[in-house]
Order: sequence, then C-alpha cells, then structure tokens
Amino acid sequence: MLIESTMVQRPRTQAVVRALHTQHAARALDDLLFFEAWERNPSNELGTLLRAAQIRRANPGLAAAIQAELKAG
Repeated sequence: MLIESTMVQRPRTQAVVRALHTQHAARALDDLLFFEAWERNPSNELGTLLRAAQIRRANPGLAAAIQAELKAG
C-alpha cells in the first residue's frame, strides 16, 4: 500500500505535534506527516521504505518518540 501524505490531514501523535512547532517548511510538514502515517501502517513498497528510512535517520529522536507513543496507545 502506497502511503500518500495527502491522505493524512493532521498529526496523530504528540511527538509530531511538538516537531511541527519547530518546523516551518511545507516539505518538513509533509515528511513528518508521511513518517507518522508510515509508522502507524508500514508499507513494504520500496519507495516508501526508502523515504521512511531517510526520515528516521535524520530524526532518530522523533522516530523513537512516535514509536513509543504508538505502542502506548
């Protein structure tokens, strides 16, 4: 399943909400919402895997915070 960032209308984790307060670029918003959606419902499609891996490498603290929050419910 291809995750389109346009399908995500708002952040669902507080980790992304906090990150958005420090991000101002539209591309950063798109990336953060994509990554949050991917963490909730990962895809094995190569393009999405590569994009998620790149965002995770650039934001390891955010990735850990999103994962922890999603696991906690």
